[in-house]
Amino acid sequence: MGYNNIKAMIMAAGVGSRLDPLTQLVPKPLVPIANRPVMDILFENLSSLGVKDVISNTYYLADQIIDRYKQNNFGINFNYIKEESLSGTAGGLKKCQYFFSEGDTFLVLSADGLSNADIEKGIEIHRNSNAIATIGIKEVPMEEVPHFGVVVTDDDGYIKEFQEKPSIEDAKSNFINTGIYIFDYKIFDYIPADTFYDFAKNVFPKLLVERQINTFEIKEYWSDIGTLDQYKQSTQDLFKGLCDFKHVEIVTQGFGSYICGNSKIDNTVKFIGNSTIGDNCTIGKNVVIENSIIWDNVTVEDGVSLKNCVIASNSRVGADLYSQIIGANQSIQKEIIKIQG
Repeated sequence: MGYNNIKAMIMAAGVGSRLDPLTQLVPKPLVPIANRPVMDILFENLSSLGVKDVISNTYYLADQIIDRYKQNNFGINFNYIKEESLSGTAGGLKKCQYFFSEGDTFLVLSADGLSNADIEKGIEIHRNSNAIATIGIKEVPMEEVPHFGVVVTDDDGYIKEFQEKPSIEDAKSNFINTGIYIFDYKIFDYIPADTFYDFAKNVFPKLLVERQINTFEIKEYWSDIGTLDQYKQSTQDLFKGLCDFKHVEIVTQGFGSYICGNSKIDNTVKFIGNSTIGDNCTIGKNVVIENSIIWDNVTVEDGVSLKNCVIASNSRVGADLYSQIIGANQSIQKEIIKIQG
């Protein structure tokens, strides 16, 4: 079933500081997973759902996002606002109110979310509930609960309490808020104009009192790439077949697998684990690449070993690296140690 009348907002304003140094020159929505910006994957998913009209609030490195999507091949009519200062998750939505119509049901998604969630199911649940808000929730292992916002529901699936990153001992649930929201237009009544306003701190507490937040469970894959660890894990999840989106084929070689753009890989290169290599890279002879992510236009010199690393675009690596995150335009060379005679 298509939802041709459903519009969506993608929250794309954040600075992405937890992905530093990768986000120094690239906004978080354009950080690549298997050489594809995560926002491309989001657009592809929305398009397959029948969504045609999308708006984003932009702020940090906004022009990169606008330039990429104002003309796109996803069948998406892309609209945007540029925020001059950040206004919070709900404040950003308020600035986009003009895009939606009275009586609309619409989606609000985070630009760093990577998911195969059944959003059609979520929309059905929302429409049958008469709630103002419906939140996609995901069950996670108890040890992961302190990293997320936890939701506690009643027997009918309505949220009765939120816990922000509780300890394992204090957690009343192991269901988390995925940041996948389905709202009715009435949500705007709960957000003042021109005010820094947050869903979690300012909007949802009011809706809780009125029992107006329903939930739908996401049993499919969900992750966000908001931290360096989650970013690396999401890439590994792709190779394990846990998440599903279009990408070039996975090449298996020896003890490893890799996804590669148009870069040429010498047959002396050894792969261990799962790695991705972007476009226009030069990978030298006898290089070892283990569980690493290499962006576009990177040069790795002969004999270098990379393990559990992320190398951003236009960098040159001439030294072995282990568990390092290298920002764009860096040159990493071996230190020459002079021995005193």
